[in-house]
Amino acid sequence: MDRIGEVIEASTTELAAQCYELYGVPPLGSLVKTADSSLELYGIVCNAVTTSLEPGRRPIARGKDEPSEEAIYRSNPQLTKLLRSEFNALMVGHRKDGKLYHYLPPAPARIHSFVYLCPPEEVKEFSQSFGFLNILVNAHLDISTDELIAAALRQMSRAHQERHAFLVTAGKELATLLSGRFDQLKSVLGRLKE
Repeated sequence: MDRIGEVIEASTTELAAQCYELYGVPPLGSLVKTADSSLELYGIVCNAVTTSLEPGRRPIARGKDEPSEEAIYRSNPQLTKLLRSEFNALMVGHRKDGKLYHYLPPAPARIHSFVYLCPPEEVKEFSQSFGFLNILVNAHLDISTDELIAAALRQMSRAHQERHAFLVTAGKELATLLSGRFDQLKSVLGRLKE
């Protein structure tokens, strides 16, 4: 499994994780998980940021005399220790005693729990049911839920051999969830193309 970071803040609805690698954030809509001794918690990446380690202190431009971005980091190796990449994941399910549930977990993730990018087989297993879509449709986030739903479905479709069939089935589920909200449904479906 691809361990990408650690939980630095958590609630039953969301977690924040700091990446081990600068700029190592998973793509928007990716399925990630964390676990403790009795629960595996699943989340969908809903936001990412790279910022200074010190709150309120912004990075300054350093590349005026450098030929490339890579040269900036070679000339200033301390930058990788002064910056951090973080992401937030909206909790969309959990596994307890081997059974997968597509609703919020009973407890938040533990601080310093490792966060993993789910491999395609696990993404495929998780996306066999669309129970998580209701959480996404009703989420109150800083990002457009239409964008997040479409990104999550695009990411999940990559784990399925029949990508188009998966997206058609997801679209039908969304049509039910968004009945009466045709403009939102049209917006999401229009973003499913790559």
